[in-house]
Amino acid sequence: MKRFFKFFVFISLGFSFYSSNVLALNKDQLMNSFLSVVMIRGYNEAGGLAFGSGVVVGDNQVVTNCHVLRRTKQPWVSQGEDTYSVTSVKADRWHDLCLVTTFGMPHKSVPMGKSTDLKKGQEVIAIGHSNGVPAPLTSAGVVKSTYDLDQGKVILSSAQFRMGASGSGLFDTEGRLVGINTFKTSGRNSFYYALPVEWLNSLKNKPIETNFPITGVALWEEEEDKKPIFLQVAIPTIKEDWKKLFDVANEWTKKEKNNAEAWFELGFANEHLNNLSEAEKAYRQSTKLDNQNTDALLRLGIIAKTKEDKNEIKNIQEQISKINPELLEEYYQLVGCSKTCE
Repeated sequence: MKRFFKFFVFISLGFSFYSSNVLALNKDQLMNSFLSVVMIRGYNEAGGLAFGSGVVVGDNQVVTNCHVLRRTKQPWVSQGEDTYSVTSVKADRWHDLCLVTTFGMPHKSVPMGKSTDLKKGQEVIAIGHSNGVPAPLTSAGVVKSTYDLDQGKVILSSAQFRMGASGSGLFDTEGRLVGINTFKTSGRNSFYYALPVEWLNSLKNKPIETNFPITGVALWEEEEDKKPIFLQVAIPTIKEDWKKLFDVANEWTKKEKNNAEAWFELGFANEHLNNLSEAEKAYRQSTKLDNQNTDALLRLGIIAKTKEDKNEIKNIQEQISKINPELLEEYYQLVGCSKTCE
């Protein structure tokens, strides 16, 4: 079974990745990351099968989301045809991370990375059991933003995952675990969030529990005004409620004056409210705080286009080319250049 599983893994990897850079990864690194991802399963009260994903982070230890463990009294870990009993759990309910202990599981811990080392635009890979498929599915994407919270960075990426992949792994291109895929917004243009791997440090100090299911409310499930403020921008952005986005972002910049993402969101709200001068000020503050913020630079390019400021369009092109040349094609399309902006 294991030999077949490994063969199936690489077939799955080959067809799932859409980035040539990801395909250049060492196969051993890919295999270690892939084989660290497991399923968390259990029967609910109605007799149906509840399932989610998890990542092996130690000897007989698997991290998953606590909300995965809410619908079953007797969870177990599985990979292929192999199953392992869950004997106990350590739970951090608000951070939505649970560390389950198993028995007799031979898998090694995945290599650990750091969410705090991630940069905007950096490639990442989500590996999990989306839709409950037997072998994990892979999805490559990039880091869109990171948000400081409790000694880690919550990660917003374009690496997609679906129901069943809660608790799965988000990996950097070296195959190191940087986050736990946890929740996404609904709708066509979803936001995909992963919790920082650094939160495992405090999770390991939680008391041992043996009673299931796990109860409790996670940070992303709170009432909208009780969520961390960086999460409050998602819904108005999706609904295109620019006045609400302005209110949230304005409050965010007052609370965190040195947060480049807060200023970007304020600029984005002002731009869509047609307050272009205020939008430009906010975007410039964002790039002042983070000179690698290509999102803000792209928006400044659009504003420069409306002002027919060719010098500024050229200047922004040069800045983007130094940070991430792969974005130049998108920039040319946004500002109406052909191959370069002269």
